[in-house]
Amino acid sequence: MIPSEGLLHRIQWDPGYAGAAIEVGYLDRVGRRIARVPFERIRLVRGHHFSFEAMEDDGTLHQVPFHRVREVWCNGRLIWERAAEAR
Repeated sequence: MIPSEGLLHRIQWDPGYAGAAIEVGYLDRVGRRIARVPFERIRLVRGHHFSFEAMEDDGTLHQVPFHRVREVWCNGRLIWERAAEAR
């Protein structure tokens, strides 16, 4: 399976995703839930290999490590999901 970082970079540059409604679901440790953010509010920063920047509804910007990405949605359809972690 492609890692979350690879998929997000592909979505950024692949013309096949142009115009698609992409949402990224990541683990919000404070709220203990999956937070979904539209791809338009994500910034992949060159040289940042471990995280991306996400803007929340209230305009706050924060770093999200790629390992906290749990799911990616395209036009309302789940296209990527992190495998369940063993406990």
